[in-house]
Amino acid sequence: MDRSYFALSLPVALCLLASGCADDAGVGGDETDGTSATGESSGDGDGDTGDGDGDGDPGDGDGDSGDGDGDGDTGDGDGDTGDGDGDTGDGDGDTGDGDGDGDGPMLPLCGTPPPDGAELAPPLPTYGGTCPVFESGMENVISTGGGDRTFIFVAPSDLQDDEVLPVMFMFHWLGASANSFYNKAEVQDAVDHYRFLAVIPDGRDINQLVPFKWPFAVTDLDFLMNEDFEMFDDLLACTAEQYNVDKECVSAMGVSAGAMFTSMLASRHGDNLSSFLSLSGGVGGLVKPWQAGGNIMPAMVLWGGRDDFCIAIDFAVGSVDLESELEGEGHPVLECIHNCTHATPPFEPPPDQPDLPIFAPAWEFMYAHPYWLEDGYSPYQDFAELPSPWPDWCAMGAGNASERVGACGGSECQ
Repeated sequence: MDRSYFALSLPVALCLLASGCADDAGVGGDETDGTSATGESSGDGDGDTGDGDGDGDPGDGDGDSGDGDGDGDTGDGDGDTGDGDGDTGDGDGDTGDGDGDGDGPMLPLCGTPPPDGAELAPPLPTYGGTCPVFESGMENVISTGGGDRTFIFVAPSDLQDDEVLPVMFMFHWLGASANSFYNKAEVQDAVDHYRFLAVIPDGRDINQLVPFKWPFAVTDLDFLMNEDFEMFDDLLACTAEQYNVDKECVSAMGVSAGAMFTSMLASRHGDNLSSFLSLSGGVGGLVKPWQAGGNIMPAMVLWGGRDDFCIAIDFAVGSVDLESELEGEGHPVLECIHNCTHATPPFEPPPDQPDLPIFAPAWEFMYAHPYWLEDGYSPYQDFAELPSPWPDWCAMGAGNASERVGACGGSECQ
């Protein structure tokens, strides 16, 4: 693997950072910038998330979330999420069989009963003090590793008392903040639509010995990384103390600098994670290596094509290296390659589903991968082509995606 892109030393990179080249824009620009990027969903055109029967319910009429065979699972007994005909639904009225109603994820495995004998997620961490009261949609503060840390917490606007919800952690890019990610990804809209809880921490500053907001560089001291792992545990513990958390569905997504930290979290402290998503991230060179031996989980690895480069990092090479490490350990990889360089992934809505939340594929990926899936398995492996809302520049398996073709707005690395 050609690693000439890492010829710039960390001091040189820091010079670039100081000179203003380090607005590692990832998925967005400033605090309030919006985006038109979005996902899509397709189906049978009846407008619901069910199977075309028009009843909009999440089952097949028997009251369970399965296929009507009485076994309580989400499929037809063959171990996949469909009925054996190759599509995502079986006509039983479940939530995610391709009828295009947009009311829920296409493969809503999170929240369904795990099969007998499946390995379940470990207990959630606990907090050593008194948790702060989480205010949804607001900046919150928690006392944790390294001192007080700010974060944005997001719950559905119409949260029901009996809802048990997945949790998505979101780690922002270099020239950003939790508020940037909250606005750019339109998180409230996504949370309301897909029904999950979002936790968006703020990174740290160079005066805290973390020049890239998140500790992932080979020069970052291990204790700083461990403090951020402690922050993750404390935020998850306090979320579970105040809300009904589905411990089988805790995921993490990072963008650029946040993506490289997400890989550190997944490989070194991922016991509670059911999946993770790397958007223009990677490992190797300036970035600490992937650490083998941790929890096996599905991963989505996305980057902006051969020219996805920012500051001293070639994210195309780093992402390919990450995929190699993942598949070498048995992690299922869903690969996405767009052609917009270091910029917002150009997820586009289909004509019949223009109102899906931005980054719908990311939320769908979380919902499709509960912890209890067999190691090495993803339900997307059962499809010849990825179902909605995935674009045609994504595919299962490293090296299988075809780079997107079409106009782009250019790099957002400033």
